[in-house]
Amino acid sequence: MFDEGKIVIIGASNVGTAVLNKIVDFGLASEVVLIDINEKKCMGESLDTSHATACISSHNIYIHEGDYEDCKDANMIIITAGPSIKPGETPDRLILTKTNCKIMDSVMSQIVRYTKDAIILVVTNPLDVATYYVSANFDYPREKIIGTGTLLETFRLRRILADYYHLDPKLVHGYVLGEHGNSGFVAWSTVDIASLGLGNMDEFFNRDYKLNKGMIEQKIMQVVYDVINLKGCTNTGIAMVACRFIKAIKYNEYTILPMSSILTGEYGIHDVALSLPCMLNNTGIIKKFTPKLTDEEVGKMIASAKSVKFAMKAIEKKTEAVA
Repeated sequence: MFDEGKIVIIGASNVGTAVLNKIVDFGLASEVVLIDINEKKCMGESLDTSHATACISSHNIYIHEGDYEDCKDANMIIITAGPSIKPGETPDRLILTKTNCKIMDSVMSQIVRYTKDAIILVVTNPLDVATYYVSANFDYPREKIIGTGTLLETFRLRRILADYYHLDPKLVHGYVLGEHGNSGFVAWSTVDIASLGLGNMDEFFNRDYKLNKGMIEQKIMQVVYDVINLKGCTNTGIAMVACRFIKAIKYNEYTILPMSSILTGEYGIHDVALSLPCMLNNTGIIKKFTPKLTDEEVGKMIASAKSVKFAMKAIEKKTEAVA
């Protein structure tokens, strides 16, 4: 049961510290523990953020550096450890596979020593490979392991469409599914605006030309690399995504969000982690949904699975996945 709660963040680099700061901004925990191999950096970030909370009158949060033993009574563990794509590097998260799966091995080996109760949120890239690896190779409840998946791309879809039609992004519904990466795709059959129908928007807004869906998809997939090349990293968007998951769990929302988990036959796909809409409460994933996609979209989902499985060949599985 997730209450005011203790959250452990593993990784004190750009993403981990952004997640820490957003948790503090929104008051989503009573205690946050930061763990990193760089103990000085970890201590400095904890100290800096802890002192910053003095100006927040609505909630008091105990922030400190720690070690894996702190996982013992944690409600939630957020894994952000591992390098990310840097400016100028090949724009594909899957090239991080070997390095970050070794890190996942080290991290999960420590976590399972102390808990099998905490909900684990995987943020490390390549997200779907990392989610599969920790779910398939460790004796940990599958429903408690959540990959942030394509929720960030889904938020980007909503923002880009909202800007295109000059309306509130909260009116835009629909999903980006598949891989959190280059083979992810907009499931246009799920997209709607204000229950008025996406196909009617151009007429309602007196557009002389139809929405260019290909252009929208290209913007969604390109923006991450634009951000990396312009500022050196991506951290704010994914930190907000992490907090959306924390909020859904903390408040037992029974909400439905796209997230990465191992597929067990959905669209005929097995033994790979990809994003589908899932229902989430304070115990973890309680239901997966398979939207009625078009044949073309199902083909894209299968292609996404092949892309992630190809990257997984770069690692040696410790054990066979258990369906």
